[in-house]
Amino acid sequence: MWQGSGKFLIQLASVLLCAFEVTTRRLVVSPTTFDVRSYGASADGVTDNSHAFLRAWNAACSSSGDVELLIPPGTYILNPVKFKGPCSNVNTLTFYLEGELKASNDLRLYGKGDDWIEFGHVKGLRVTGGGTFDGQGSAAWAYNQCPTKKYCHILPISVKFMRLNDTIFYGIKSVNPKFFHIAVLQCQNFEASQIYMEAPEDSPNTDGIHITRSSGVSIHDSIISTGDDCVSIGQGSTDVFISGIKCGPGHGISIGSLGKYPNEGDVRDLVIRDCNISNTMNGLRIKTWQNSPSSSSATNITFENIQMSNVRHPIIIDQTYCPNNLCDDDKVPSRVSISDVHFKVINGTSASPVAVTLNCSPEIPCQNINLENILLNYVRGEPSTAFCAFASARFSGPNMLPLPCN
Repeated sequence: MWQGSGKFLIQLASVLLCAFEVTTRRLVVSPTTFDVRSYGASADGVTDNSHAFLRAWNAACSSSGDVELLIPPGTYILNPVKFKGPCSNVNTLTFYLEGELKASNDLRLYGKGDDWIEFGHVKGLRVTGGGTFDGQGSAAWAYNQCPTKKYCHILPISVKFMRLNDTIFYGIKSVNPKFFHIAVLQCQNFEASQIYMEAPEDSPNTDGIHITRSSGVSIHDSIISTGDDCVSIGQGSTDVFISGIKCGPGHGISIGSLGKYPNEGDVRDLVIRDCNISNTMNGLRIKTWQNSPSSSSATNITFENIQMSNVRHPIIIDQTYCPNNLCDDDKVPSRVSISDVHFKVINGTSASPVAVTLNCSPEIPCQNINLENILLNYVRGEPSTAFCAFASARFSGPNMLPLPCN
């Protein structure tokens, strides 16, 4: 009798233990939710919800475990707002955006250097939910002086990620920013995917994703149609992986511009692959200012398996970058060294006869530039050409077009 009861008790204990483990797992994956409507937010498309969103954020940030800030469907107006950590007891904080956020158009509300939405000093941030950031930039683009002034007053970036660690940005739409769509600044382990970004082709400085002084960044499987670079990688960035980007219109995928300011960080260990670039000004570009005030480097960079369609400058290294003659000194050679750059399997059509331009610095010529299996046809049917200056370049592979530089 006791033996049978003992077996039953052991079995019951096992069942209860399994049930406890399942419940525990559910608690881990089911976050505590903070609905912005519970903190006074109104999705009427008129009310300024900045303070309500901050109250909800502060409550979530002060909580513990896995937490979620929920923005249900509807249109929410937001003035500039900074969502700051650290959130000391939080494992992950999910900004779950189902609705549409619209930026205020009153530029007086944005202080010097302020952006629209900033996430800062948080570990384990998740921004997802299928919603939209609308920067309402068309009312501000006329005030953008950056195309004509080297040191200009920068309009607000739509969403800035600042000093974050372990961040996921997934399944979000961004439209019509006043300046950049997204900026990733001083972040580690940042991943963005399934992002859709859109702005008119003639909108100024509306870069899709700009990365600066960050490491461990992955941007993949996204569509970016905008007025400037689809992705731009700035100074001090390392270990960056870009793949599966459908880019166009815009200015292509760029490294730089580099060498604008003193004491910039080096750029290294970048991979850009498996992308489609169409109807853009540039395709794959490295650009450095011609009058860089101090030395830096860009090295160990790979562009691979890229399809081009009607791209004006498919492959370009430009170390005389100085838009609208804004440089302080005339024709001072760039002091950014470029080396170990690999272009592999780049196919498609060039909208100009010069499909490859390697215009490097006479002070520090480019070293070990490799072009392998390049096939870029000029859209008018004539053979495309390559231009090289101060570049140690090697062309290889069957049926190369353009032919190697002299």
